[in-house]
Amino acid sequence: MFDLHRLRLLRELKHRGTLAAVAAALSYAPSSVSQQLSQLEAEVGVPLLEPIGRRVRLTEQAEILVAHTEAVLERLERAEADIATSLADLTGTLRIASFQTAALALIPTALSLLRELHPALRVHVTHMEPEKALPALQARDFDLVLAEEYPGNPNPRPAELEQEDLLDDPLRLALPDAGDSPDTDGPTDALRSLADRPWVMEPEGTSARHWAMTLCRTAGFEPDVRFETTDLLLHLRLVERGHAAAFLPDLVWSGKHPTVPLRQLPRGQRARRVFTVVRRGRSGHPAILACRNALSRAVTLDSDQA
Repeated sequence: MFDLHRLRLLRELKHRGTLAAVAAALSYAPSSVSQQLSQLEAEVGVPLLEPIGRRVRLTEQAEILVAHTEAVLERLERAEADIATSLADLTGTLRIASFQTAALALIPTALSLLRELHPALRVHVTHMEPEKALPALQARDFDLVLAEEYPGNPNPRPAELEQEDLLDDPLRLALPDAGDSPDTDGPTDALRSLADRPWVMEPEGTSARHWAMTLCRTAGFEPDVRFETTDLLLHLRLVERGHAAAFLPDLVWSGKHPTVPLRQLPRGQRARRVFTVVRRGRSGHPAILACRNALSRAVTLDSDQA
């Protein structure tokens, strides 16, 4: 029988990419990780790693082992969930990763609800964009991730992860000056009227940036992107001061009244999907159920305040 600990190291290598990253994540020496994987190769009887320059990649046989390891770990997570369900009190640590606007608008209320209902549950929250958080969830750095999906830009859906919708968050065009677009303009005209204005957008490589660029190009212009940041509060501040136009989601207001002029976007582009993601086999864990319920209630309370 293969050693589960060594199989997990092989799985970690698949998700993290390098022996050094595996060692750093698990607080091991790189030589120790390499030694454990060499012992696993001896157990299996075939090569599991092949050098590619200064890196290594998994062989076909290693990929087969990782697929089986995923199934074993999923079953163990189900066992953990069953044990937690059998206990009277909800304890332990729940590790959450969330992008900024959801963290600001929903997480504090959800934390208050969880503290009230499950005072022994320790919740650890990390601000992280979905592009990094979802791979980290697969690597078991988190238990639940709050993620987003923009119109026409579906995210990859790995078989090891399960999604549950939380809300549709409206997206709007934020004007740096109320005179930029009269109320009688249609959505595309309002967008096109800002073709010559500076823009603030999220960085290259993010789904939000791809969506925003596609939207502007569909309207017939290449936006002059002078400011790049994942901080949507900085987006808002730049719009407020008249330095840039932006696309802002309603969650950025968190129940408060908008401070800049807003216009609707073209049909089919008016909302992003916000959802929670967990590893397969984890969704029945009482801590996950409690967190998802708290987040749903936070959405309702935020809507009532708007």
